[in-house]
Amino acid sequence: MTDKRKNQIAGTAGGLLSGLFGGGGGMALLPLLVKWRKLEGRSAFATCVAVILPMCCVSAAVAVWTVRPGWALIWPYLLGGAAGGLIGGLTYQKIPVRLLKAVFGAFLLYGGVRYLLW
Repeated sequence: MTDKRKNQIAGTAGGLLSGLFGGGGGMALLPLLVKWRKLEGRSAFATCVAVILPMCCVSAAVAVWTVRPGWALIWPYLLGGAAGGLIGGLTYQKIPVRLLKAVFGAFLLYGGVRYLLW
């Protein structure tokens, strides 16, 4: 399989998860970036975050267009998310990759269990 085809498959998987679940494209992208593109540690995480941004924007536009949530509810989350993203981005280089992987895995596990029991 060509690199271009692998990239398309990974992007489609990430976009599908983002569209279906309102996020979570990293669950598909991160492992594929490591396995198929041979990216390591921080490069894989950074690439994943950069690719997820446009996917989330598309998913958000579709959700706002079809569901029409109240903007008064959206703004506090956007502001908090921007603050959290800034803090996370600034501290990212200071956290060992092994810890990042462990925390990412723990969030995936927690999220999976919560969705199954919800």
